[in-house]
Amino acid sequence: MFYKKAIWLLRGGLYKFLFKEFKLPSYIGNPMYIGGFKKILIGKQVRIYPGARIEVFDKGRLIIQDNVGIAQNVQITCSGEDLLISKGTVILANTFVTNIDHTYDNINLPILDQEISVKRTFIGENCFIGIGCAIQAGTVLGKHCIVGANSVVRGKFPDYCVIVGVPGKIVKRYNSDTERWEKTNPNGTFKA
Repeated sequence: MFYKKAIWLLRGGLYKFLFKEFKLPSYIGNPMYIGGFKKILIGKQVRIYPGARIEVFDKGRLIIQDNVGIAQNVQITCSGEDLLISKGTVILANTFVTNIDHTYDNINLPILDQEISVKRTFIGENCFIGIGCAIQAGTVLGKHCIVGANSVVRGKFPDYCVIVGVPGKIVKRYNSDTERWEKTNPNGTFKA
């Protein structure tokens, strides 16, 4: 195990020169694909496991704060503005996070030849995103949001809620009055 950690530290030392910011001790596993190194800021104790695909285009920046865990085969793309993954967040395997939508208005052009649409995407502190999720452009997750496996999420969600399904809907929230997680209606109000 010491051998592996030594390699991680050496690799991390090299990453300090490639990224806009790369704080140690952080780890990125191979194989991976990264585009736009100088637009990516990685905090302390960030762990990105093998198979990641991270791409940052144009004026966008990807900011991953301290103590974030990103599992295998996660894809993150951003363009045009910052995409923030806040501290303490965990993103499980095979998940996709983006702030980009492809437009399809012109039926005479292939979709890949059309403009992209950028929408603010933000993941709050201490969120947990289950395996196989899609966090779509325009998603804003508050603090300590839990996203269930295979959910497709778009929209604004308050602090301390559980989101599941396709499309993702709130099914539970933390009730500070009772100090318990309680079931909710789809709009996030507590059930009577």
